[in-house]
Amino acid sequence: MRFALTREQAHTAKKSNACMNNKFFIVLKNHSFPFLFLAEIFSQVAMNMVNFILIIVVFTLTNSNIAVSGIVLSYTLPAIVFGLVAGAVVDRYNKKKILFLTNFLRGVLLLLLAVWDTNLVAIYTLSFFVFVGTQFFIPAETPMIPVLVSRDLLLSANALFGIGIYGAVLVAYALSGPLLIWFGQRTAFLLLAAIFFFAALFVLFIRLPSVEAKGEKQSLLRSFPLRQEIKGAIQLMFKTKKIYHSLFLLALSQILVLILAVIGPAYAKNILGISVNSFPLLFVTPAALGMVIGGIALGNYAHRFSKEKSATIGVFLSGIAMLLLPYGSKVTSREIVHKLNIYLPNLLDINILHIMIVLAFILGFANALVFVPSNTILQEETTDDVRGKIYGGLNALVGLLSLIPIIVVGTLADMFGVAKVITGIGVFILLIGFLRLFVRAKD
Repeated sequence: MRFALTREQAHTAKKSNACMNNKFFIVLKNHSFPFLFLAEIFSQVAMNMVNFILIIVVFTLTNSNIAVSGIVLSYTLPAIVFGLVAGAVVDRYNKKKILFLTNFLRGVLLLLLAVWDTNLVAIYTLSFFVFVGTQFFIPAETPMIPVLVSRDLLLSANALFGIGIYGAVLVAYALSGPLLIWFGQRTAFLLLAAIFFFAALFVLFIRLPSVEAKGEKQSLLRSFPLRQEIKGAIQLMFKTKKIYHSLFLLALSQILVLILAVIGPAYAKNILGISVNSFPLLFVTPAALGMVIGGIALGNYAHRFSKEKSATIGVFLSGIAMLLLPYGSKVTSREIVHKLNIYLPNLLDINILHIMIVLAFILGFANALVFVPSNTILQEETTDDVRGKIYGGLNALVGLLSLIPIIVVGTLADMFGVAKVITGIGVFILLIGFLRLFVRAKD
């Protein structure tokens, strides 16, 4: 009995040690990081729900696709106009204060939206200012990670952030419709304001190292004009290979999400033969799950693996998955699949929808392989006084490039068919992967 108890105790101790040595657990033991993580989750959930709900509200009010395009422009224009400037401003001041103010002020703007929820001009105006606030929030949020977390834990911290971002997208999409149905748009805006206020509250519990406090005084005393700071940041982005490679990959991963959002309805209707309304949940859920599993794998087991190789693998996986997306029916027509379906129960018969779900999962997993290492490289290769401008530049780049899926991809899909467009995108991504291999071999 004593021997059995000793084995049990040893097993418990082993499990306890494994838990204590888990990279995620070590990151979350940091006093301030959990509050930054909670602030991120709450603000991302609120922001993504604002995205979905405003589109529904504007379409309901106007029954016009042009009016919906106007609300989408209110999301993208602030990034193009204010991205770099916001990053430069963030680097001059205390990031914790900026995180608090941006969450608090966005909450106030949502309260105003609840008052003028049927006035289209007010909706456009307030939406624009909400997203102007977001331009200051983004370059203050992610650059806070290396301020709070040691260099050896950056990969795990960024993996957690990636999980939070994509989890927030899934939660926001799943709850946006029910929130409007159950409570109505006015109460929905009030609840979203409350979520922003909670995010601001979590920020107050973040404790910054004394170095950050000194950094604020130094940045306030800087005599450099804002224009000169922005020019220096742009030069750094284009002259430092690791930085511009990471920025390009992060922009690519976000643009790919936008492209899938634009052509998703046509893909659902013309290729999958399913309801357009059911596509986002069927696609987003496995993609988010893939991102979560990819983030967990990277955060716990990939610390010694090359970040550049992880990102390149992610690019190739994305290209292959995109290339296969239109051809699920050809896979299901294969003899081996027919033989498998004979032995599988009816509920498990492999069809084109199952192929799409698997590919969506792979795309999410691949996105984690690109997103997490690229963010980590950016934080390792930059100092705290320029990170805001780097992330502001990324935001401006994504805002500018997002016009491509909004304007070009939809038009090409109408002209040549959605299958050919998706195939072309897959080929383009694979070419980027091969180009990365060529550049690495040359180095």
